Amino acid sequence: MAERALIDDIRAASRLMVRELGFMDATVAASDYPPSAVHTILEIGIRGPTTSAELGDFLRLEKSSVSRLVRKLINCGELRETPDENDARSKLLSLTAKGRRTLEALHAFGRQQVRGALAALTEAEQRTVREGMMLYARALRQSRVGDEAEAAE
Repeated sequence: MAERALIDDIRAASRLMVRELGFMDATVAASDYPPSAVHTILEIGIRGPTTSAELGDFLRLEKSSVSRLVRKLINCGELRETPDENDARSKLLSLTAKGRRTLEALHAFGRQQVRGALAALTEAEQRTVREGMMLYARALRQSRVGDEAEAAE
């Protein structure tokens, strides 16, 4: 079992990262959108067309939140809905031309933010950060999935 000081240090670093990345602000990534909308645009841009249900699953948002979020992004011209050829009951969400421009701006902002932070580190430290963050993110997911499985039993 991890010692308390280690746990508290990781929690403190996580809180600091959230603040430094701007997630405490009403809008993030130099956009006019809240974090959930920014993540929606990024994930659809990376994954390609997806359903609202899939979006809710990988963003870990409730169905009603996803519905409001999707409606807002459609109304803003960032997303479009098209019928799913494989399931007539479903609609696929994809980025519009405006959404693709927003995606590129989000990527540019995020890359610059990370580039600036990495500039203060050696190459070895940069690799350590990447590996550590990937390990920690994977462990968080495994822990959550394990907890959900236990709760379902």
